[in-house]
Amino acid sequence: MPLFKNKKTNGVDDTHTHYQQGSRPPTNGHTTPPEPPVTRPKLVFHCQQAHGSPTGIISGFTNVKELYQKIAECYDIPCEDVNLFCTLNTHKVDMTKLLGGQIGLDDFIFAHRKGRPKEIEITKTEDALGLTITDNGAGYAFIKRIKEDSVIDRIKHIEVGDHIEKIDGKNLVGHRHYEVAKMLKEIPRGTTFVMRVVEPLKAGFANIGPRSDPRSGSKKGVGSGKKTLRFKANGQAEVEDGPDDLATSATEKINSLLENFMGINDNDLAALIWDLGQKAQNTMEFAEAVDESDLEAFGFTDDFIFELWGAITDAKAGRLKK
Repeated sequence: MPLFKNKKTNGVDDTHTHYQQGSRPPTNGHTTPPEPPVTRPKLVFHCQQAHGSPTGIISGFTNVKELYQKIAECYDIPCEDVNLFCTLNTHKVDMTKLLGGQIGLDDFIFAHRKGRPKEIEITKTEDALGLTITDNGAGYAFIKRIKEDSVIDRIKHIEVGDHIEKIDGKNLVGHRHYEVAKMLKEIPRGTTFVMRVVEPLKAGFANIGPRSDPRSGSKKGVGSGKKTLRFKANGQAEVEDGPDDLATSATEKINSLLENFMGINDNDLAALIWDLGQKAQNTMEFAEAVDESDLEAFGFTDDFIFELWGAITDAKAGRLKK
């Protein structure tokens, strides 16, 4: 008997509806007071385009999609041109510095725009292509890692950071990373297909970054950098303490399992799994928590649930030893 049943969900995207500033939600007469509009964080972040640009000021966003929209507005460019991905504190295509579901209050944002498109014909000579895929939370899946000596590694035109735009003409903009990974995984061995990718716009000069730190003196009292702005599933963003060493270690182990199981890498998904696991006392409770969350969309098998629970209990054991 399976640990949990599948049911339809709306996925795990961060698309939410907010009341506009100054508007009021419906009421039922004189008895129910109107709900206040969503309060946007008053924090200010600094941004540059990764290939080079003046420093911009970004504020007033509550989720990742709004962040990309704010960056596009700041530089007066179409949003679809800016939202490949963002890195924190480096202009380089450094996958260890990706912006995910949270931003340190002292982080500097570098936005990577669309560059050259490339169409590559690939023959799937092995069961696995050797890709680890992630996404930016706003509809763009891209390559985070390429396994050495894999099918993709032997194709030098495909690089880390490339956005996977189409497979055999099917547009993948708006799809989550696990959907793209599943599509690639299900291509039969021996099949030849065409993948269209878009590389990040290359830097026009060597040393990018603010000549002086524009953040100095502008964020007094907000914390030492350990505080983070975390995007919540309900569409709000809250300032929280950054993850501790145990949580970081646990999410890394969970992410490794996600990579082996699904070919995806998602720190926020791993953190959600860790949060659910901390509240569970046994495998059944953990499976029920997964069943009641948005994680059903990923189609985890019972065997994989056991693997995840093993990683969680190992991390918990490490906490007890301390």
